[in-house]
Amino acid sequence: MVLAVAHQTLSLNDRVMRALDRVEYRLAVDAEARDRIFNLRYRAYLREGAIAPSDDERFTDPVDDQPNCLIFGVYADGDLAGAIRISLTVPGLPQVPTASVFPDDILPQIEAGLVLVDPTRFVADAAWSRELPELPYLTLRLPWLAMEHFGADIMLAAVRPEHYPFYRRLWGNTVVSAPRLYPGLAKPVLLSQLDYGKAAPRVHALYPFFRAREDERETIFGAGVIAWPSVAGRQAPRARPV
Repeated sequence: MVLAVAHQTLSLNDRVMRALDRVEYRLAVDAEARDRIFNLRYRAYLREGAIAPSDDERFTDPVDDQPNCLIFGVYADGDLAGAIRISLTVPGLPQVPTASVFPDDILPQIEAGLVLVDPTRFVADAAWSRELPELPYLTLRLPWLAMEHFGADIMLAAVRPEHYPFYRRLWGNTVVSAPRLYPGLAKPVLLSQLDYGKAAPRVHALYPFFRAREDERETIFGAGVIAWPSVAGRQAPRARPV
């Protein structure tokens, strides 16, 4: 009881930093790791009434197989606690999943040469959400670190309207488009986004846990995680120094 009370009196930054020592980020490459994440997605989306039941108890779509898509599992004490999918606009592979829902807002940014990070399929295990309340912050570190690592300009966030205030408070996201139906989901999402260059100083000052630890970005994303196609007249985004 004393430990629980002491934990509650810690600041959010202290709690997340302490919880970070229990967490490992793993890129899902092999079939078994991906299958476990697809099952976790299914259970999370079904629990919220966002999808209908299915016999295979898996939730996946063609985006999961695109070469500019990274699927991560968030492991707490070695157990799969959460997951998130990160898509990036890269030379020769400009499409990201949210652009198919909000093309009028996103495609002009892609055509202007901006590098976008599009995190989707953000899910958590129900038991771990209770055990580790900091799990949402720990999971959202991944797209934030990707913004810095890949030299991205804009982070998209297509989220349900009731979830938007969290992103506004955390990162300062602004709404770009009213809610629309997202393929495969029963509930609509709105489009919000942030300009990383403008948001980063404020976010890092308020929430230091979003700063990468030594060599962390290189360990998570590494070299060659995404094969940047060679396109005449364009270069791959330059990763910011570690």
